Amino acid sequence: MAQYYEVHPRNPQRRALNQAAEILRSDGLVVYPTDSCFALGCRVGNKDGLERIRTIRKLDQHHHFTLVCRNFSELGQLVNINNATFRAVKATTPGNYTFILPATKEVPRRLLHPKKKTIGVRIPDHVTAQALLDTLDEPLLSSTLLLPDQQEPMTNGWDIKQRLDREVDAVIDSGDCGTEPTTVVDFSEDEPEIARYGAGDPTPFE
Repeated sequence: MAQYYEVHPRNPQRRALNQAAEILRSDGLVVYPTDSCFALGCRVGNKDGLERIRTIRKLDQHHHFTLVCRNFSELGQLVNINNATFRAVKATTPGNYTFILPATKEVPRRLLHPKKKTIGVRIPDHVTAQALLDTLDEPLLSSTLLLPDQQEPMTNGWDIKQRLDREVDAVIDSGDCGTEPTTVVDFSEDEPEIARYGAGDPTPFE
């Protein structure tokens, strides 16, 4: 059964974050809140966690996973980014955007888009998500918690705990969570392309 951590939205309890981070370090899979909506997350090197996410969401091999980072220093180790793209991304982060960029050799091949060799990256503007990343001290491999039989992401932490009790290892609930997935901007070609319209204002990239 999944552990359930109800934490304060502005000052999440350190004990709960430490326990959730230990679950992640033990190759667990957690549900956590972001500025767009709840997400599934595991350590980047967790092969079993990756497959569990694929199974829960029924994802194919062409799905772009996202590496959720604390800051630009972390993000820059994972993707190749030129000066123009850097400025565009920097101006809109942290925030509810996901950026698709060519991956560096730091990213395991199994996480990449099989043809483009790209990966999604983002820096969330959310207290609990940032606190979890700080506690873990590394990026999270993530995917929006959008179940295959639902049109919209789940928004209630306890409902998620009941629905996925035997499929995830922990649910972190801070109450304040977005309800719309991120806007996805693809920078893998010469010009940025909006791959998905979501919570982030697409205007800067159109």
